Amino acid sequence: MAKPKVGFYWCASCGGCEETVVDLDEKVLDVVAAVDIVFWPCAMDFKYSDVEAMEDGEMTVCFINGAIRTTEQEEVAKLLRKKSTCVIAFGSCACMGGIPALANLTSRSEIMRRAYKDSPSVLHDENGPVPQTSSSAGGVELHLPELYETVYKLDDVIDVDFYLPGCPPTAALVETAVQTLLSGNLPPKKSVLLPDKALCVSCDRNSTKPDNLKIDKLKRIHEIKADPELCFLAQGVLCMGPATRDGCGYPCVKGNMPCTGCFGPVGGADQGARMAGALGGILEVGEKQLDDALSGMPDPAGSFYRYSMSSSLLGSSRKGDAK
Repeated sequence: MAKPKVGFYWCASCGGCEETVVDLDEKVLDVVAAVDIVFWPCAMDFKYSDVEAMEDGEMTVCFINGAIRTTEQEEVAKLLRKKSTCVIAFGSCACMGGIPALANLTSRSEIMRRAYKDSPSVLHDENGPVPQTSSSAGGVELHLPELYETVYKLDDVIDVDFYLPGCPPTAALVETAVQTLLSGNLPPKKSVLLPDKALCVSCDRNSTKPDNLKIDKLKRIHEIKADPELCFLAQGVLCMGPATRDGCGYPCVKGNMPCTGCFGPVGGADQGARMAGALGGILEVGEKQLDDALSGMPDPAGSFYRYSMSSSLLGSSRKGDAK
């Protein structure tokens, strides 16, 4: 009997999701023994033409990580959707836009200006070159993908069967996801392959949080000597645990750093709105003291929506240029 065919692809992301697959260590050999990896350009020499030659639905499952930022990424995502029976949005960028989607707070033109004209590391020249979608060199016409105005999550451009968030998802979660897919005992379509509960439910520090928690000011983690056992919110440090889905094993908190929210919202809620509501319930200050109380959070949008901008109302308003 032929082994199930599996593909991996990397769109707008940092590559951490690809490293997670490698982090399976010797267990990756079990995966290779159980499936036939037919497309993984990050690790092996596959071409787009290899995918185009496949029958529709020939791949059992394709793990696609990264947001959709360019015409090429959208085109390949649609091709992989056509050739796959099941598509998993793999990692926070694919599920919610991730770090790349913070670009939705500004414009493409401002990003290009900052990168190629105003950056301290480049020679300032208003007439200097910036990337173009086409140019000629030695009589040959060269083409680059177009950079979209908006950063999209994967299901903005293709149908997604399951979601596995995380920045990146842990190797244990990847192993469990593969085993679940191979077993055929699948959850309902569109399911997030993680528990639908807040991180605080599992966190060891939850028991140290007062029943009636009140703080008068938010502090940044470097401004205090954080107690390694006490709830971060009880110390006045922003921790996204109340608004973030459980399942990661909270390695950041175990390393004495607050949760930044990479596993996304609980129950489909708007992650930032949920966290703002949580803070509203514990900040005990008057209107005149509010600015000072929030000074420990200089970037509210980047703090509340660090990984979920494309799935939020705040980051979704400009959508329209992808097909």
